[in-house]
Amino acid sequence: MTRSLRETIAETRASWARSRAIVTPARVAPRPAQPGRARVAFLVYRGNPRCGGQGVYTRHLCRELVALGHSVEVFAGPPWPELDEGVGFTPVRGLDLYRDPDPFRIPAPSEFTSVEDVAEFAIMLSAGFGEPYAFSRRVRKILRARRGEFDIVHDNQCMGPGIAGLVRDGWALLETLHHPITVDRTIALEHTTGLVKRLTTRRWFGFLRMQVRVLKSLPAVLTVSHNSKADIHAQMGVPLERLTVVPVGVDHEVFRPYRDVVARPGRLMVTSSSDVPMKGLVPLLEAVAKLRVERDIDLIVIGRPRPGGRVARSLERLGLEDIVTTISGVSDEELARLYGEAQVAVVPSLYEGFSLPAIEAMACAVPVVATTGGALPEVVGVSGETGLLVPPNDPEALVEAIGRLLDDEDLRRELGQRGRERVMQRFTWQVTARGTAACYDAILSGSALPAAMVFD
Repeated sequence: MTRSLRETIAETRASWARSRAIVTPARVAPRPAQPGRARVAFLVYRGNPRCGGQGVYTRHLCRELVALGHSVEVFAGPPWPELDEGVGFTPVRGLDLYRDPDPFRIPAPSEFTSVEDVAEFAIMLSAGFGEPYAFSRRVRKILRARRGEFDIVHDNQCMGPGIAGLVRDGWALLETLHHPITVDRTIALEHTTGLVKRLTTRRWFGFLRMQVRVLKSLPAVLTVSHNSKADIHAQMGVPLERLTVVPVGVDHEVFRPYRDVVARPGRLMVTSSSDVPMKGLVPLLEAVAKLRVERDIDLIVIGRPRPGGRVARSLERLGLEDIVTTISGVSDEELARLYGEAQVAVVPSLYEGFSLPAIEAMACAVPVVATTGGALPEVVGVSGETGLLVPPNDPEALVEAIGRLLDDEDLRRELGQRGRERVMQRFTWQVTARGTAACYDAILSGSALPAAMVFD
């Protein structure tokens, strides 16, 4: 929808008023490190705990690193992260150009206080994504003044030029890359039609050239699955000896079965933090449209589809508005309880470098139907033992697997129980923290990175 000049001016003024009302949070000092433990500067360019996995990873990993005796201070850009007691915090001011409710906004002149601000805005005007570039340069400046306070820097998927600069400045550094964003770009382009949209999609992913260049220069890279390790090596050119695998975890004390929550007959659930083709929501909706012909079902979608986007158009095209409910902004416990109300959780992604939704559902003892896209088989386990696996982008296969579970109570119970056992053995945040700390030890001692997390 095209906005009039008057509407644009009014929205810009409202955005400027919101900016004046925003207060940057104060720094929080971290808990001191115990003897023999590391002092960690943890970087996350976008700390949002409610959208995407970066904020979730930051909060839970840092909490468990502190529990192990490490000192952790998070340096984050807006939207600000949620952090637990003992974890330090330094806000890294940014323009937050994609904030809700005024994404792609025009900042007020008074908001431009640095070269990085100008660069970030200019990149957005050219249809690019400038947050990683700008954040990396801002945080490098901040850390220059605090050289003696930390033993190691741990960057969570920024990979801007300032991160490579930190290595040149002499910092020990560990980089986390959850999966190669080259896959996101490929899938996005495969599902984009029209010359203009293809050009803007390519431009949006322009930051990838920067990230690949930076990543190749970094000495140690942590990823979350063996599938991601192989893809990062093949698609981004990182040598295998610089790569290690430490899976992410789930808060198993929150994501668990609740005795007062009962599964609702025919209830399906899917969690998708973004309305992009890679998440596979459209094939799932096509499967749901076929399933509803022969049974009473409903679908809960955790996430807010973009108005007028692919998912919203599919809901209308398939006539599913009466049985599909979208929910966003829920707490972790509310999310766990929603999982508990589902007879089946679905992860229909075309590709995943890991999958927090899969292990969240499994931790709640909810049977999972997932695709074989990316690392999902590595996460879910053997099909028929800890979940059901189907080919990606295959609505008919989803129909068959979901229907099989809806019709077999014993299978649902068996897969749910075994799925939770798998999570408790392999995918808790305590396991993630132990593996990450082993990487810190290797880097600081000059030893080779472990090839992967070793499970006890």
